[in-house]
Amino acid sequence: MSTYFVGIDISKYKHDCCIINAADQSIVAKFTFQNDKDGFKQLLTSLQSLSTPEDIRIGFESTAHYALNLELFLEKASHSFMEINPVLISEYKKSTSLRRTKTDSIDCESIARWLMTVEYKPHPKGFYHAYSLKSLTRLRDRLVRQRSFYLVRITNVLDHTFPEFKPFFQERFSRTALYLLENYGTAEKMAHMNSASYDNLRRISRGKFSPQKFLELKNLAANTVGVNNSIFDTELRCLLTLYKDVAEQVAVLEKQITELIEEVHPHYMSIPGIGPISAAIIYAEYGDISNFSSPAQMLAFAGLEPGINDSGTESHKGRMVKRGSSQLRYVLMNCALPLIRFDMTFATYYAKKRTEGKPHRIAMSHVAKKLVRVIFALERQNTDFKPQALR
Repeated sequence: MSTYFVGIDISKYKHDCCIINAADQSIVAKFTFQNDKDGFKQLLTSLQSLSTPEDIRIGFESTAHYALNLELFLEKASHSFMEINPVLISEYKKSTSLRRTKTDSIDCESIARWLMTVEYKPHPKGFYHAYSLKSLTRLRDRLVRQRSFYLVRITNVLDHTFPEFKPFFQERFSRTALYLLENYGTAEKMAHMNSASYDNLRRISRGKFSPQKFLELKNLAANTVGVNNSIFDTELRCLLTLYKDVAEQVAVLEKQITELIEEVHPHYMSIPGIGPISAAIIYAEYGDISNFSSPAQMLAFAGLEPGINDSGTESHKGRMVKRGSSQLRYVLMNCALPLIRFDMTFATYYAKKRTEGKPHRIAMSHVAKKLVRVIFALERQNTDFKPQALR
C-alpha cells in the first residue's frame, strides 16, 4: 500500500487540502472544504478513498483554536495528524522558491511536501485533555491576577479609611478580615461592635480570633487616623463584590481542573509538592512527555536552560534564557520550594548548590531543573515517584 501525505492549510471559515502520493510524489487531489460538518465529511470521504488511516499522514500548521474542531473530528475518525510550527513551513517555502507568493493552495501543498521530508510525529491521542487544561489553567491564571488586582485596590482604599486594619491582620486578607470588611466596612462600625459581633467572628475564625484581639481591633477602629468618607465606602463595597465574584469563579475553575487532571493522573502527581493545579499546568504546557527525547529539550521548552556565550577566546554559560512558557517556568520554580522542605534528596541537592556559593534563587532554579529530569524519568519509565530511587 502506498503512503499518502495530506497538507491542510487552516483558516477560520474554510480549509485548503492537498494530497500527495509518496510513491511518485504526484498530487492526487487538491480541494477546499468548509469548516463545518459537511466539509469534514467531504475530507473524510476523500481520505477513505485513498487507503487505511495507518497509511495516511496529515499535517497542518499550529493555528491556535481554529483547528481544534478538525483535530477532534480526525481523532474520532481514527486518523493521526501532526501539528507544525508555521516558521518551519515558511522557511521550507523560501528554500524551494525565490518567489514571494502566498496563497492557501500553495501553502497546503508546501505543508504536504514538507511532511514528506521529516519524521512523522503525530499528535498524541487524548490531546483534548491537554487543550482543555491549557485553556482552563490560563484562564485561571488571568483571574488570579485579577483577584490580586482587586486586593491591591482594596488595600488602597483602606489606606485612606482605616490604615491600621491590614497591619492588624499581618498584611493578609484572611477570611475573618474579609468578613469584617463585607459586614462592617468602616472603622466607625467596627468600633461599635458588640458581643454578638464577636460570636460571629469567633465562629468564622474557628476560635482563633480571641477576645483580646477583638478588643484591640475595636480600640484601633475607635482611634484610627483614617477618614470616614461615603465615596470610599462605595468604592470598598464595589471592590469587595468584584473580588468575591472572581474568587468564586477561580474556585469553580480549580474544581474542574482537578477533575480533569485526576482523569489523566500523570505519574509526577506522586511527587511531594506537586498538587492537582500544578500538575495540570505542567501537563497542559508540556503535553505528552514522549514528544521530548531528553530532559534538555524539556528544560529548553520551559526556558530553564542557561544562555551560552561562545565568542573568540571566551566561552561561558550565562543567565537563564527565560524563553518558552513563562507559566510553566513559574510553576516549576514554585514546586521546587516544598521539595526542599519535604524531600531529603532535593534538600541535599539544594544545600550542595548553596555551599558552592550560589544564591538562593539560583540554587532553586537548579532544583527546578532536577525536578524536570525526575518528571521525564517518571513518565518514560511509567512509574510513580520513589525517593529512594533518586540520585
